[in-house]
Amino acid sequence: MENLCDNGDPQVDEHDGVDGPGRAFNLTGDVYVCDGDVSRGLSPVNPSRRRKLVLHVDLNNTILVSDAVTAQGTVAALEYFLTTVTWGRMYKGQWEWLSDTPSLLPPHSNAESYYSHFGRTVGFTSGAGRRFRGALDEHLQMLRWPEGMKKDKELSIRGEDGCLYHWILPSFFQLLKDLTQEGLDFAVVFRTFGTDLPRVLRAMSRVLQEGLHPLFPDLPELKLSVDVEPGDISSSRKGVVLTRGDLSRSSRDGERSLYQYLSSLEGLGGFRDNFEWWAANKFSSRGGKPLWIDPFDQQVQHIFIDDNIRQNDEDSVVNPKVFLDPGGSETRTACTSELFDIALIQNDLLRAISDRSYFTQRVHICMENYDRNLQQGAG
Repeated sequence: MENLCDNGDPQVDEHDGVDGPGRAFNLTGDVYVCDGDVSRGLSPVNPSRRRKLVLHVDLNNTILVSDAVTAQGTVAALEYFLTTVTWGRMYKGQWEWLSDTPSLLPPHSNAESYYSHFGRTVGFTSGAGRRFRGALDEHLQMLRWPEGMKKDKELSIRGEDGCLYHWILPSFFQLLKDLTQEGLDFAVVFRTFGTDLPRVLRAMSRVLQEGLHPLFPDLPELKLSVDVEPGDISSSRKGVVLTRGDLSRSSRDGERSLYQYLSSLEGLGGFRDNFEWWAANKFSSRGGKPLWIDPFDQQVQHIFIDDNIRQNDEDSVVNPKVFLDPGGSETRTACTSELFDIALIQNDLLRAISDRSYFTQRVHICMENYDRNLQQGAG
C-alpha cells in the first residue's frame, strides 16, 4: 500500500461560488453595459442544443494546485490562493481583517485582498492568516490521493507535507464526462503562462487512452483525442501570433482567422501565452491572454476559465476581443465585467476542489447567458 503522507519524502513535484451581483449583457447591441443584474440560477441545458463549446482553461490554481515556475507544491499553492481571496484593510497602521470566510469578491468596497497589499507570503495560515488554517486543512484533505492507491507519476503529486495529492483536480475530469454524456460538441484549450503544459498534455493523453485514473477508470469511453504538441500565443504591440508546429496565424492577417482556427480545434490541446507582455502591461487585461468572441456566432461559444480573471480590468488576465459585426474582422476590447458568466469564469479554486460538479455548473451558466444574449441580439 502506498504511504499517502510520507514525511520522509518532502518532494515538491464555505465559501460561496461566484459572489456579488451578476452582469447584464447585450454584446450585439449598440450600447455595451458593464454592470447590472442577471439571474445566477442554474437552468437545465436544452438537450437539443448543438452549439460547440471551446473551453480555454488555465492550469495553475485552476485545475492544478501547484506551480512548477514558482516551485510551489500543493500546500504552498493553496495557501497562495487563500491570500488572494481573504480580505482586510490597513487601519491605524495595522492590518484589520474584514471577513473570516474566503470569497472571490471583497466583502466591502474598501477591502483589499491580503495578497494585493502584502504580495506572496510564505506560511500564510501559520502567521497572519491563521484564522484560515481550517479552510486550508479541509481542502487539502479533499485533495488527498485515494487511500490504498499507489502513487501515479503523472496524476499524483507529493506535497511539501509529505502527503500524496491529486495533481489534476477531479472536477476537471468530471467536466469532460458531463459534457460528453450530454452529447455536447466541445474542445479544451489549455492556456497557461507556466511550464506545466507538456506534462499536463502527456497526462491527459495517457489517462484518456489507458483509463488509469482511480476515480475515472472509464475515461477512454469518452473517445477524446489529445494533441500533445504545445503551441505558443505571443502578444506584442504588433499584435498576436499563434504558432504550433508548422502552423502560424497572426492578427496582422486578420483577427477573424485566429478566431476561426481556435473555433475549429477538436479534443484537448494547449498553448503557452506570453507572461512578459502581461507583466509589461502591469498585469492588466490589456496585456492578458487574448480571447476572441463573436457574439453573433450561433455555432460556437468560447469560454475562458482562470483564477486570475477579475472584474477590475487593471488586475485581470484575459484580454477579451469582441467582433463588431457578423463575419466581420474588426474587434473592440470588452470590459471584463461585461463578459462574466458568458465568456469569462473566475475560477473559485476552493469550490473546484470541494464540488466535483463545479466546472460543469459554471459552464452551464455561461451557456444559458449566451443563449439570452443571442436572443437579445436577434430581437
